[in-house]
Amino acid sequence: MVDPFEFIHYWQLAGWQKFVRVFWFFFLFEFTRYVLIDYLVLIFYYFKRKVNKSDWDDARTALHLEQPLVSVIVPGKNEGKHLFKLVKSLAEQTYQHLELIVVDDGSDDQTALIGRDLERNGLINLFLSNKVRGGKASGANAALSYAKGKYIVHLDADCSFDRTAVEEVLLPFYYDPKIGAVGGNLEVRNHQESIATTLQAIEYLKVILTGRMVTSTLGIYRIISGAFGAFRADILHRLGGWDIGPGLDGDITVKIRKLGYRVYFQPSAHGLTSVPNTFQKLAKQRLRWDKSIIRFRVRKHKDIFYPNEQFRFSNFFSSLENIGYNVIMNIKWFIYLVDIVVNFGGLIKFILPMNILLYTAANFVQFSAIILIVQKPEEKRRLMLYLPLMVFYTGYFLRIVRTMAHIKELFFLASYKDPWNPYKSSRMAKQLGI
Repeated sequence: MVDPFEFIHYWQLAGWQKFVRVFWFFFLFEFTRYVLIDYLVLIFYYFKRKVNKSDWDDARTALHLEQPLVSVIVPGKNEGKHLFKLVKSLAEQTYQHLELIVVDDGSDDQTALIGRDLERNGLINLFLSNKVRGGKASGANAALSYAKGKYIVHLDADCSFDRTAVEEVLLPFYYDPKIGAVGGNLEVRNHQESIATTLQAIEYLKVILTGRMVTSTLGIYRIISGAFGAFRADILHRLGGWDIGPGLDGDITVKIRKLGYRVYFQPSAHGLTSVPNTFQKLAKQRLRWDKSIIRFRVRKHKDIFYPNEQFRFSNFFSSLENIGYNVIMNIKWFIYLVDIVVNFGGLIKFILPMNILLYTAANFVQFSAIILIVQKPEEKRRLMLYLPLMVFYTGYFLRIVRTMAHIKELFFLASYKDPWNPYKSSRMAKQLGI
């Protein structure tokens, strides 16, 4: 272990040129993208919201005057234990012109019994039960075929929502008629359950709240979460609904963008979700999520980069930023690692602690902005104690999982073998190239 005085003395003598040379990856990519740009865009976002406050007030008035029917669809397997809480959460919403459609996708628990009982008691408008599992896309499309609403709100059954969540997620449609889909803001409910859930709580605040506010403001927002997302029903019908996943959330978002519609993130549409409570379960989830960027962004929607008549710079930069920072920068990080080992291998005892200090400091700076914009900031401050661990969580654990997922999907098309979807559905998707 390096002596603190020796550590400080070394970096004092090294000079700023060598400091920048050693930590070029941090300054050029990480700090610039996730701290500097985030702060500038967030300032612009709040300035724009203040300037356009009257337009947002008009949007709320228009929504309440029209009172459109909104179809809330909830596809899932073995979600019976969550249905009553979900129904209760929706019953408390400030916007009430809703129909609730729940699809049981081949469950082997008591979902069918619970769902039918809630339907009989008028708490669910329509309960559909598939005897044979078809996958989440199949369940969502079944609900869509019965939905009568002007807007579709897609939820996960295990989420709960603030009383204003549905109203808030609908407002952007009345603010800008070119918006075709709106993403809601989700935080982690079970953040005190384990170290794994605590670190995910910080990640969700950084990636979902801050990250999506930034990309939405820049016009490159790329994923409407299926856990809480709202869509214009006419657009979903025009697209034929969802294609088979994993990654169906990002896929449908890209398809909406390719039609020329905007997608928007609404931070005030707030809900809570439960996340995997062990690192093993988390790795399994992220392996599935990270395969989707290769399957959909790199392979299925590569035409976004083609200079054809449907070409749009916003879509080009949306996919470029996504692929660039999740795939290319991931590879470049390993190149950086080789650079350090080859050129500065004898200085690892000085470089590694400084690397941890730099990333921890950046995390504190970034989280300070989050505290200013998040709901219930007093509850979030305790998360700051765990920020030093985020260096290892995002910098090593998630990076290794991401790399494994990319390799598996690039060379072995592993997403088509994922048990998250029924084999017959994945086989058909592979044949169709989707």
